[in-house]
Amino acid sequence: MTSKVVAILLTFQDGHEHSLTEIAQLTGLPVSTAHRLVTELAGWGVLERTEESQFHPGPPIRAIGGTASPSAAIIESARRVLGDLVTVAGASARLGVLAGTRVAYIEKRSDHSPVGTFAHAPRLPAHATAMGKALLAFSPAHVVDRVIAEGLTRYTPHALTDPDQLRQCLRVIRLTRVAVSHGELERGDSAAVPVFGAGGTITATLALLIPDLRTDLRMASSALTVAARGLSRELSTGMNMCRLTLQTDKSVNVRLPERHLRPHKPVVNARPPTAETGLCGAGPPFLAAADAAAGLPRGTALAT
Repeated sequence: MTSKVVAILLTFQDGHEHSLTEIAQLTGLPVSTAHRLVTELAGWGVLERTEESQFHPGPPIRAIGGTASPSAAIIESARRVLGDLVTVAGASARLGVLAGTRVAYIEKRSDHSPVGTFAHAPRLPAHATAMGKALLAFSPAHVVDRVIAEGLTRYTPHALTDPDQLRQCLRVIRLTRVAVSHGELERGDSAAVPVFGAGGTITATLALLIPDLRTDLRMASSALTVAARGLSRELSTGMNMCRLTLQTDKSVNVRLPERHLRPHKPVVNARPPTAETGLCGAGPPFLAAADAAAGLPRGTALAT
């Protein structure tokens, strides 16, 4: 019996959802046996069934997976990149990964302390942090659904607690590639961008803790975008390309060879910001700043 359950669970190691028929084919089990065991596993919450009658790992399995340490490649590269970001931006930098529905991260503070470890940092709620929103924006829909199902806690008056507003926020982030948090978890501002691995899948996020989104977002998003693109390419190819060049003036100019920089695709049918619409709850001034920081026309983030 145990070997059959293990065989069923191992069918999901490719990261895909499977139908009951596919599970039976992949495991070599009779459909009736697969149906009985999958139904029992779903009853325990080990597997979850979608509206399309597909199955994927449930919270207990995801929690076990989420406690696994990020790959050595990410950690090794992240330590160097975080150090570069701190030097360039003069602000604390973080690299975060999804651990279940929360964000595990390592941090390099803007002092002489070493980069921290994933084990010693607290897990942060994904919906109330720039890192979490950058990760959710490029994660599968069922991941976002799970975060919403667990409840969107209002940690501060600025936190997003409405599912529709969160989903709209994630759509904005997919356009601008910049996520922000304006005092949504605790006092302070931050900006984050996604890091992609092989095949263009979301792997991690880089973030800077900045004093004020109004004045520091352009600098932060520029530094983060260059660092994330270099780290994404490094993780995909195994080549060490991610270095930031520190300039002498305070408005940091970050450089990479032109072959590493790809222009944003233009977005049509953009609408100008309105008083009712903002960047993930931060308001129109931050939305306009995010457009500018990402090199997009004003109002692009509101395009549908």
